[in-house]
Amino acid sequence: MSASAFVHPTAVVADGARLGEGVRIGPFCHVGADVRLGDRVELVSHVSVIGATTIGEGTRVFPFASLGAAPQDWKYKGERTTLEIGANCLLRENFTAHVGTPTGRGFTKIGDGCMLMVGSHVAHDCIVGDRVVMANGSVLAGHCEVGDNVV
Repeated sequence: MSASAFVHPTAVVADGARLGEGVRIGPFCHVGADVRLGDRVELVSHVSVIGATTIGEGTRVFPFASLGAAPQDWKYKGERTTLEIGANCLLRENFTAHVGTPTGRGFTKIGDGCMLMVGSHVAHDCIVGDRVVMANGSVLAGHCEVGDNVV
């Protein structure tokens, strides 16, 4: 853990999690052992980041987001797959994104500078480009691709 990271006393950060400089982890957050948070990432409160998940610098995650959980796919049996979220994103309340599946790409990727609004979802094996905006309640099923600058 970086010496300059702030972790609220009610947050749980598992041994092995890697926190960049200036990371802020707010109340009641959970960060798993295989998580990497880039410099200046902020988890506002009540955020769960688990699995093999990487979040790029300057990304801000709002309450009740769930990142890196197992995909909603019957074939998934706990294999190591990943979720990568780019830099300078805004992930609003109740946003969810899952790791990939071994029968798909093996990863889910969200680009830089995205704003993913309240209740939106990026499913397993999706690729979301840079500067994408997803409105409240919008969802991507597994294996979707969205290009750069899409709203």
